[in-house]
Amino acid sequence: MPASDQGVHLPRYKVIPRTLIFLVHGEEILLIRGAPTKRLWANRYNGLGGHVERGEDPLSAAKRELREEAGVENVRLHGVGVLLVDVQADTGVCIFVFRGEVREKFFWHSEEGTLEWASWKDVQKLPLVEDLPQILPRVLTWQQGEPPFWAISRYENEQLMVQFHSEEGNSSLLRS
Repeated sequence: MPASDQGVHLPRYKVIPRTLIFLVHGEEILLIRGAPTKRLWANRYNGLGGHVERGEDPLSAAKRELREEAGVENVRLHGVGVLLVDVQADTGVCIFVFRGEVREKFFWHSEEGTLEWASWKDVQKLPLVEDLPQILPRVLTWQQGEPPFWAISRYENEQLMVQFHSEEGNSSLLRS
């Protein structure tokens, strides 16, 4: 279908697709501590990931980001959720969240930052990117075969709000 039939020429809300990947080894999760020189999230912990490039699907983009940011290939990833970040502009961010299991821990450093393994029980004590405290519990408790979570994050009165929705129509609102 051509772009004109897709409605992309209309002044509609648009999103930038991104990936967010968490690798797990036993009771530890791999995070990247942003380099101190980064414009966004310097010295803050986040999952791996980045933009979905033109011509990529979210899974292919996640695998590419793992190669680029961690030197890792051949990890089976599971889609565990989708987070829409409403930045209160004409364009938002749509984050495809993935989880993978690894048999061995590894370490890597890049321009993006340094990879660090954190125990599940201690991860909330780290200086995390602001919406991770709400997302991580869902990622860490996700079991294969479960449906993905659906969520939207936005600011209301300068406070971050993350609202999760389930397939059953239930909703939970978390404030940071």
